[in-house]
Amino acid sequence: MKKVYLDYGATSPIKSEVKKAIMPYLEDKFGNPSSIHEWGRVARQAVDEARKEVADFLGSHENEIFFTSGGTESDNMAIRGIVVGHGARLGNNICPHIITTEIEHHAVLRTCQHLEKNDLAKVTYLKPNRDGIISADQVKKAIGKDTLLVSVMYVNNEIGTVQPIREIGKMIEKENKKRALRREGKIYFHTDAVQAAAYQNMNVDFLHVDLLTISGHKIGAPKGIGSLYIKKGTPISKMIFGGEQELNLRAGTENVIGIVGLGKAVELLRKAEGGKRIADLQKYFIDKILKEIPKVELNGSREFRSPYNVNFYFKAIEGESILLNLDLVGIAASSGSACTSQSLEPSHVLVSVYGIPERAHGSIRFTMGEATNKEEIDYTIENLKIIVKKLRAMSPLWENPKSEARNPKRRKNVRD
Repeated sequence: MKKVYLDYGATSPIKSEVKKAIMPYLEDKFGNPSSIHEWGRVARQAVDEARKEVADFLGSHENEIFFTSGGTESDNMAIRGIVVGHGARLGNNICPHIITTEIEHHAVLRTCQHLEKNDLAKVTYLKPNRDGIISADQVKKAIGKDTLLVSVMYVNNEIGTVQPIREIGKMIEKENKKRALRREGKIYFHTDAVQAAAYQNMNVDFLHVDLLTISGHKIGAPKGIGSLYIKKGTPISKMIFGGEQELNLRAGTENVIGIVGLGKAVELLRKAEGGKRIADLQKYFIDKILKEIPKVELNGSREFRSPYNVNFYFKAIEGESILLNLDLVGIAASSGSACTSQSLEPSHVLVSVYGIPERAHGSIRFTMGEATNKEEIDYTIENLKIIVKKLRAMSPLWENPKSEARNPKRRKNVRD
């Protein structure tokens, strides 16, 4: 049976060059980077070289890159670190204000909700438009005197929409200049760029961000490694206590294997040609599905969309049934974020964008990567046509055109 992996948004395979780079640190180069002997120095050099690679990838300084266990920890570190480390400037009777969106990854949403629940912050959750986009003007209107942090994800992990991070960042910089004249505190800007690293401009100066999150396993590095860019001069509180690793901001023996892998992965991205091939595949995939399968809609903006992501709503069918049938023919996809795959709740992203739980339950995410080819997309489309037809024939929500023509009154009640 043919095997087709279209779930790169959940995780990507480790690249062969990355495997080669990390192997020595699984064998004889096993030292602790904090040790002063030769084994330790070798490991420390590897960590330093990887930090430089990540810094070069982001256009930042090496001392602005901090290694973490992944995207979730980086998001927590950015948001909680700013609030805990900087909130006191607002005074004992004023809670710092955070602006974020309804469609963030749960690593951001649940961190903000935790701070709210414990009266450590007030949070504004911005609602996207029907394309799944948040505007810089929305953010600007939400800014108040007590606003401390804005956190908006770069590329949505479920529907692939690309947010106007550069425009938001430039707007916040202008607002900060005005606040400085009024002697008001600075607003810091964080973006979760976990799903953006492979195909978007990641230069932090271009984006005008203060904090930026990336994760290794989305770009061909091992799981369990990520990084947080923290712009020099950004006050942030330590979240993990113990040793003095990561410039005394994140305690714990460094994950040398993961760090070396992340460094190699971003080095490869810097040399990559970009996403034109994937973008062409995406266009082909979307056009064929919308043309050859009836009652299907694309979730999210088609124009402002990362090239690796395709998310469809198949009317009158449960997405889980589609996934199970795809798996039977060797095709891997998902119904949304892998981090919430055990939950029976509908996608908070699709509910926020469209307001209809049924749409969330009937949607499937396909995410492509470097190994994806046209033959695999054709195989997926042909099987989807068979699966959708079979499931709709079994669905009480589906009516065929002939039965609708015979019973126009019933047609009015059919969910379209």
